[in-house]
Amino acid sequence: MSAENAPPQAGESKTAKRRFTPKLMIVAGASTVLLLAAAGTAAIWLWPKSPDPAAAKSARMAAKRAAAQASAAALPASAAPAAAVETTASVHDAALAPAAHDPAPAVATDTPAPHGAPAAAAEAPLDRLQRRLGEVLGGKGAIQPSQAGELRVVARSPAVVPVRHADAPAAAADRTAPAGKAERATHWSYSGLGGPQAWGRLKPEFGQCAVGQRQSPIDIRDGITLDLEPVQFEYLPSSFSVIDNGHTVQVNVAPGNAIEVNGKRFALLQFHFHRPSEERVNGRQFEMDVHLVHKDAEGRLAVVAVLLERGAAQPLLQTVWNNLPLEKNEEFAARAQIDLNQLLPADRRYYTYMGSLTTPPCSEGVLWLVMQQPVPMSAQQIDIFSRLYPMNARPIQQAAGRIIKQSN
Repeated sequence: MSAENAPPQAGESKTAKRRFTPKLMIVAGASTVLLLAAAGTAAIWLWPKSPDPAAAKSARMAAKRAAAQASAAALPASAAPAAAVETTASVHDAALAPAAHDPAPAVATDTPAPHGAPAAAAEAPLDRLQRRLGEVLGGKGAIQPSQAGELRVVARSPAVVPVRHADAPAAAADRTAPAGKAERATHWSYSGLGGPQAWGRLKPEFGQCAVGQRQSPIDIRDGITLDLEPVQFEYLPSSFSVIDNGHTVQVNVAPGNAIEVNGKRFALLQFHFHRPSEERVNGRQFEMDVHLVHKDAEGRLAVVAVLLERGAAQPLLQTVWNNLPLEKNEEFAARAQIDLNQLLPADRRYYTYMGSLTTPPCSEGVLWLVMQQPVPMSAQQIDIFSRLYPMNARPIQQAAGRIIKQSN
């Protein structure tokens, strides 16, 4: 029998005996000793590593009832349930032994020791454990059994505030930039968020795509038939290179090719393709078209549009397809030469009007020369381009009362 369970000596009073009640209650069994210490809402259960199952179960049930009664009496009726923070610590047998150098102050209880009661010669091991746990918990808490050789400590507090260390990485939400700032700028395209309906909002310099009054392409109809001066084509066999720029297949031609119209000379820069045709004639849309882009000495642009329809194979187009690059945005220099006269129709009559580029920035002031006679290309040649760009045509724009002329 332990010192805590010995009968009171002659000099002790009944009040001194109650010093451990209901704070400590000992239930002894053949092979099990259960100690219950209740400080406010704190309770301690301790048992040996190999308890008798039946005795241990009976002791735990009795201890739980006593702990529940003590906790209910200590808490006010209006107290709200508090958040629990659970910490598990292994307690070895050595922790129960008294330390020779450790002072043994009295343990504060709700029932003070009677006046004149003799002081204990030395603090009991279990009292020491109770005191240490009370110092660690700091407030009301509970110590619950988990398994042999281990105590599970449950400390209760009104609120749990997570502590973030200064060197800890920021949370994911903190690392997220404000909406719109980290978002990549949308690149223009022919569909989706960067489609033609959004071109004017993507960049300030694309504003003409939304508000311009002389935009291209248009449906060419109700043209005024006139004796127009023929376009003088000065095309020569030339070296070239091909690039897939992500919007179309573009062919860059060596200098020396040009056109002359209305007394002005425009040098050829490049030509590229659209599917289906961007231009329409009296509502009719063609399989494809090719735009030959020229510029004069003052920087003004003139575009010759050749309509392409399904028919016989086109030799110049086949030469271009044979030199398609394997990767986008990588220019491939062809070893062959091309003669752009092969791309022009036999009938050189044309429609003409003032418009704009059909891709951003949609700059206006462009002279358009659309050949009236389409040029044939084979179904296989159409299919080759379609595999790269099934649709890369800007929608039709309003003519907005512009004058359209056509050769008679």
